[in-house]
Amino acid sequence: MTITLKAELLTQEGFAPYGQVVEARRDTAETMNAARFQRFDDLCEVDLIEDGRVSVSIARCRTPTSLPLRLDMVERHPLGSQAFIPLSPCKMVVVVAPPEESVDASALRAFVSNGRQGINYRRGTWHMPLIAFEEGQEYLIIDRGGNEANCDEHTLDDVIFLQAD
Repeated sequence: MTITLKAELLTQEGFAPYGQVVEARRDTAETMNAARFQRFDDLCEVDLIEDGRVSVSIARCRTPTSLPLRLDMVERHPLGSQAFIPLSPCKMVVVVAPPEESVDASALRAFVSNGRQGINYRRGTWHMPLIAFEEGQEYLIIDRGGNEANCDEHTLDDVIFLQAD
């Protein structure tokens, strides 16, 4: 079977089963430093189990992706959540499936950001590997560090294409 996914707009409500949308919304701002700055707290839940620690990293794109893209596999992180936050405005496209033991291709959903949003996958949520559309694009990553293996991969049986807007 061949499935073509078209990305829907990334919203807090639509993405809720898979994690949180990370964005600075005016309705969540507090002031700091004599009100010279707005601060947006608790934008996502960092979820760690076992003996993990919070790891903060930066990933820089070396090879841009173009659409349509054939998806051959998805991955999940059973020991912790995983957040990707663009360090400069860019379109993010993600494909997700519920955090279950296996992946049903018909349950895959695609989302596209508004250029200012990041995402935080819930622990165990299946998702495609990170992609970017421009060389040099950087993402802040917040996830679980530790010595235990924390990435399961699943090869998709169906042919899945992620199409352009």
